[in-house]
Formats: sequence, C-alpha cells, structure tokens
Amino acid sequence: MKTAVITDSTAYLPKQIRNEKQIHMVPLNVIFGHESYQEEVDIQADDFYDMVKENGDLPKTSQPSIGMMTEKLEELAKEYDAVVAIHLSSGISGTYQGMMTAGDMVEDIDVHVFDSEISCMMQGFYAIEAADLALNGATPEQIMERMNEMKTTMSAYFMADDLSHLHRGGRLNGAQAFVGGLLQVKPVLHFVDTKIVPFEKIRTRKKALKRILSLFEEDVKDGGEYKACMIHANREEEAAQIKAEIENQFDNVEVELSYFGPVIGTHLGEGAMGLGWYRKS
Repeated sequence: MKTAVITDSTAYLPKQIRNEKQIHMVPLNVIFGHESYQEEVDIQADDFYDMVKENGDLPKTSQPSIGMMTEKLEELAKEYDAVVAIHLSSGISGTYQGMMTAGDMVEDIDVHVFDSEISCMMQGFYAIEAADLALNGATPEQIMERMNEMKTTMSAYFMADDLSHLHRGGRLNGAQAFVGGLLQVKPVLHFVDTKIVPFEKIRTRKKALKRILSLFEEDVKDGGEYKACMIHANREEEAAQIKAEIENQFDNVEVELSYFGPVIGTHLGEGAMGLGWYRKS
C-alpha cells in the first residue's frame, strides 16, 4: 500500500523539507480587505508582517475549501492508495473537519485524518514523522498509532504580546480570567482539549519566557532524547538566541527554529514566542 502524507500550511514546514519527504500541503488563507492570499504560496511570513504594518489592521483568516481538499485527494488517488492528513487543532480551525468531509466525498483513496491538537512546527513534527514512516512502507494505521504515541509527550507553551487578537477572534478560551487587565498581562498559553487556554497569568514578557523555559527544563531533565522547536512572530534574533542557550544547556535536545506564519500570526500578533517539544526516545 502506498500512502501519501498531507498537512496544511500552518505546520510552516520549509518547502525543501516538504519536497524531500514528499509531504503534500493545502494552504489556509489570510484576507486583507478584499484580497485573499494563500499562506506559504502567495504570501510568506516576512511579507505578512510588513503588510500588517502598512495596513494597520490584522487580516481575517479562512480554512481551505472542501473543493480544494477533494481536488487534492483526487489528484493523490491517481498515485496513492491511502492518505494520512495531519491538521492544526480542530478547536481553532475547521480544517480538520473539512478534510474529514472531503475524505468521505472521494471514493478512490483511503483517507485517515489526524487532529494534531496543536499547530505550527509541532504539527510539522507529526508530518515529518508520518512522511518518514510512509516512505519506509508503514501502513496508515501504523502511522496513526505512532502519532498518537507522540501526542502523549508533546508539549507547547507560548505567549502573545497582545492578547486582544486572540480574544477578538474567539480563539482564547477562559479569557474572562483576564477581563479588566487583558492588555496588562503576558500569560503563558497552551492547548487543552484542542483549544487555546491560559496556563498561568504572568505580568511581563521576560517572566513569561522564563516560565516557558522552566516548564521545558522540568520535562527534558529526565535524560531522554527530545526534539524541540523555538517559534517566533517576527523575532528571529531573540528566538535564535534562546535556541542557542537551550543547545548549550541540554545535549539531549535537538532544537529547531521556526515561525508563526500569516494565519497563526493573525491571531497571536507580532512578537509572540513559543517553545514546543516531544520525547523521541
């Protein structure tokens, strides 16, 4: 059985990795006024943050259409027997449900859809693992089993400089805890049951980042082999510095650098930072 792997653009996987590992991608969209752009196709992260500064307002976002998804599946059905599709958390986007619907509509290919319950490069780590397994002949069931195993050790915490974007977009659950002080705190956020919720209320950016690093250290000090990713919204230099500090301190952690692209950047705003990790062995 030949299995294809699909993810969506919010995994922010470099094109080189997608090509090398034969990972297919369906893009989400950002909409500035009447203009819609497919992220990672028509618009990249650098352009996006420049456009936000020029426009003054953050854009809207939309998931891939069912039509685009069915078209992609029909195209893959010519070459593959099955598809494993890995998407951003179903609690913040309808993309996962859209692929479930598309999978039911296309008869010539067996579609398995995985809710990463997360996003960005942590979602990308699932896609890379799935692609490696698929290229080595693993069945869709084996791939899904491995991703569910990864999920048991997958953690990610992040902070936004301005919570109002998440709150306005309806993607921050438990926001009532911050009513009256929404702009004065830099809480640490994480995903719980597919949704973004506050983890801990913190007053400053510096302390929020320090708390995220302490949560990471608590996990990785057990000596297992870990893979981690430092993720930033147009703060590459700061993120690279933290990445280097982690590498210097922990020889059991392989660290990557990634970014919050247009769709996720719309909801977190410029300046957001995050750190995610999972145990490899």
